Amino acid sequence: MKITLATMLCSIIMVGISAQSPTPAPSPRPAPCTGPEYRQFDFWIGEWDVTTPDGKPAGTNVITSVYGGCALREEWTGAGGFKGGSFNLYDRSRNQWHQTWVDSGGSLLLLDGSFADGKMQLSGRAKTAQGESLQRITWTPMPDGKVRQFWEQSADGGKTWTVAFDGMYSRK
Repeated sequence: MKITLATMLCSIIMVGISAQSPTPAPSPRPAPCTGPEYRQFDFWIGEWDVTTPDGKPAGTNVITSVYGGCALREEWTGAGGFKGGSFNLYDRSRNQWHQTWVDSGGSLLLLDGSFADGKMQLSGRAKTAQGESLQRITWTPMPDGKVRQFWEQSADGGKTWTVAFDGMYSRK
């Protein structure tokens, strides 16, 4: 078999062209936790002094964005030294927010809910020595940059509610 000079040149040129052809880049995947629903609770991020409605210190709270913006971590210290914390995240599989709270008293509270009408509201059930109660916590960003946390409990299935905590968050 005879290989002509023209055939060799064509082969070399074709190999060169194919080596220079760029491989199409894969489509970039969107970064996790970047949709607007993941930012709905960001108003709570910060270092806070928390007071009761009568202006007395209730404690301090530090809320940070963690895990690439996929969750918020809460670190609460009450005025009397009581400590607790939570992880909060938007659960895209259920299209709702979730909070898991644990504290130095051995309590566990699991809450779920949503951001609507300018407020974050999470609710769940708590088991105590006295039985089970409904829990409902609402965080409202205020026009002056403060955040109000209003926590209610019901021992009768939601017919009547009592205030468990009413706190105003002011940035440090």
